Amino acid sequence: MEIFRGRRLWIEKSNVRFPNGVEAEKIIVHPGSAVAILPVTPTGYKLLRQYRYAIGQYIYEVPAGTMEEGEDPQETAHRELIEEAGVSAGTMIPRGFIYTTPGYTDEKIWLFEARDLSPSDEFEKDADEVIEVMDVTRNTTDAMVADGTICDAKTICLIHRCREG
Repeated sequence: MEIFRGRRLWIEKSNVRFPNGVEAEKIIVHPGSAVAILPVTPTGYKLLRQYRYAIGQYIYEVPAGTMEEGEDPQETAHRELIEEAGVSAGTMIPRGFIYTTPGYTDEKIWLFEARDLSPSDEFEKDADEVIEVMDVTRNTTDAMVADGTICDAKTICLIHRCREG
């Protein structure tokens, strides 16, 4: 049974039967698929310092965004990288996907590594996004993950997936 439907997500309540035979009522959030992109520079990465209203604070994260109707993940990655970081990638390397929180949502985030960056203003930032683009060295990024400064799960996963050797 549908509980809510918005522009980008819908929520349903379902009676489910698990593989072990147990039945339960569950709520499932369907936000649609998204992408996350790690822009790689010669010395490190371009990260975003972005205000996230759901948690009421700024966090450090990679550019990311929801796939629009009819877009494939690579198209979305191209668009979101320009919208949020102001750069285009000459090379976009797929790094698989992650499920964010499969206990209650089917959200899938496709991961990409972006290289050969050049400035671009082909797409504008969304008006409701408060973003500062920062160039961060690999060593600083590692320290930010280790000390909890970077606490965004998709960002930590993507940094790990893009490690060389």
